[in-house]
Formats: sequence, structure tokens, C-alpha cells
Amino acid sequence: MSDWPDLAGRIEGGSHILPIRVYYEDTDFTGVVYHGAFIKFFERGRSDYLRLCEVHHKLLLHEDPSRSLAFAVRRMEVEFLRPAKIDDVLEVQTTLVEARGARLSLRQEIRRDGELLSSADVFAAVINGHGRPARLPKELMSRLIARTAP
Repeated sequence: MSDWPDLAGRIEGGSHILPIRVYYEDTDFTGVVYHGAFIKFFERGRSDYLRLCEVHHKLLLHEDPSRSLAFAVRRMEVEFLRPAKIDDVLEVQTTLVEARGARLSLRQEIRRDGELLSSADVFAAVINGHGRPARLPKELMSRLIARTAP
């Protein structure tokens, strides 16, 4: 466990909230966040959401690839509404929409002071170490659902 319990954000009202500061490396030459950085912010939100639900990436790995598990984004629909700029403090909100079998559906939003800047509908597949679909074990599935129930 970390000495920084809030480093992975927090779960609030059924959603995961992760604060992110915009750094120079996230921007283009005008100081505006490059669109690809939003994708990284969404990924950080999903990773820390799983971490707070006690579904740790490193614990999903196994010596036997058929027993290893990973999450692979299958499809992502992103809408860019407003720009973010250097030094902005953003909040990435991740909400589980559906978890079934080998599929997860999530809604993510990035806000600055409550204003929606970007949103994404993310569809992920659970795969084994061979890249084939695999069911998420019931114990892990229940952690996702229990931690994010409103």
C-alpha cells in the first residue's frame, strides 16, 4: 500500500475521479493539450479505476499465458468539445456502464472546473496471454461492480 492513498484518485457516487495536471509535455506548441494526450488521460483514469477496485494489472499476469489476463481496448468513441491548456487541473471521471463475460463498457469524461472538455465511450475486452477472449473471474467482476455501485 502506498503512503499516498489519494494518488489513484477516489470513488465518488459510483464513479472514479482522477485529478490530472496538464504539463508542458501534454501540449502542442500553442500551450493547448494535444488530442493524443486526452487518450493518455483516459487510460490513466481506467488504470487507477481498476487499481481502486483491487483489480491490479500486475496480479493479472501469470507464468502460464492461458491463465494471464489483460484488458484490451476494442473500440473507443471520443468527442473533443473544449481545449485544455497548460497548468489546468482536470478531473477524469470513469463510470462502469456494463461488465459482462469478457467485455467491459465504460463512460469517461474529462472536466475542468465542472466544464466538460472531452468524453469517451470505451469498449474493452478481457483477453488471455494468447490474445483470446477470456471471462473475467467472478471475484474480480464483483469487485468492479461493488466498488462503483451508486
